[in-house]
Amino acid sequence: MTAATLPGAEGPWFIAEDHALDFINTLAMAEKSPHDFWQSDEDVRQWLQHIGLQVNAMAKPGALLAEARKLRALIRLLVEEKKHGRELPLDALNDWLAQAQSHVRLEMDAQGSLQTQRVYLLDTPQQALAPVAELAAALLANGQFDYIRQCEHPDCTLWFYDKTKAHRRRWCSMALCGNRAKVARFRAKSN
Repeated sequence: MTAATLPGAEGPWFIAEDHALDFINTLAMAEKSPHDFWQSDEDVRQWLQHIGLQVNAMAKPGALLAEARKLRALIRLLVEEKKHGRELPLDALNDWLAQAQSHVRLEMDAQGSLQTQRVYLLDTPQQALAPVAELAAALLANGQFDYIRQCEHPDCTLWFYDKTKAHRRRWCSMALCGNRAKVARFRAKSN
C-alpha cells in the first residue's frame, strides 16, 4: 500500500483508534516490502506534534529517529505477544517509562474554566518518547485485546483497535485495505 492509495494522504495514517497502535503503524507494507514513514528526526517530531507533544530539536541529529524506531519495535513486540497470550518482557518498556518527567499545570480555558494539563520535559529523545511509552503501557494494561486486531488484508501489517459498535471491523481502513478487498472480490466474480 502506498500513500497514493489513500486519497490526499501522505502518511503515516492515524487510523488505529489508539496512538500506541498508530505509532507502530508508522512501519507499514508498501507493495510487499516494508515502508518506514520515518526517515528523519523531523518525521518523528511531526508525528509527536500530531498527538500534541511539542518536541525541541535534539542535540545529536538522528537520535530521535533511532530511539523512536527502537521504541516502535518494542511496542510492536509487546502488542504481538499480548495478542497471542504470551508473557510480556516488561523491563524494556519500564525503562522507557522511567524516562518520563512531567508535572500537572493548571490553566484557564477561553470560557474561564480551570483545566489541568500534563506537561512533559521533552529535552532528550527518551523523554520525548516517554509519553508514547505511557500510551503503550495503558494499552497493554487496559486495552481489550479481543478488539485489538491486525488488518485482515494479507499484504497489510497495520494494527487497529476495533471500537465499532458491533466489533466487526476487519480492515485497517476501508479506504485502504477494505477497498482493495472489495475490488479483488469483484474481479474474482467477474472471471
